[in-house]
Amino acid sequence: MNGSTNAQWMDSTHDAESTREKRKHPRFYLNLPIEFRMMDASYVRGAMVVNASETGLLIRSLNNIPIGTRLKIAVLFSKGFELANFEVLAEVVWNKIHLVDGRQGYQLGLKFIEMLEEDRQKLKHVLGDGE
Repeated sequence: MNGSTNAQWMDSTHDAESTREKRKHPRFYLNLPIEFRMMDASYVRGAMVVNASETGLLIRSLNNIPIGTRLKIAVLFSKGFELANFEVLAEVVWNKIHLVDGRQGYQLGLKFIEMLEEDRQKLKHVLGDGE
């Protein structure tokens, strides 16, 4: 794993139910901020990435976003001494209520719909697979 990122591989063996999901790509714990915008909205909101893979994100948000909603997302991360980001179009595939800092919030499962190759390489860097 790349020491310059804060990604940590998730050991799914602790939860027998999660191992039955048959994921093609491993998930990595992350603690990164994101900015997102719903496709039909002009305002930007914030959330935090909980974990990520090459195909999607788990985020925590104070906003309940309906399943099927498409989001334009920028994931912020440090690259050396600079702040960088990668952008992706994603779709909410599930949501559930989750407490965030003692307030009601939501966990949202997002599936990547569209990503430029340059952004895919940045994602791999964040996950520790990049150069």
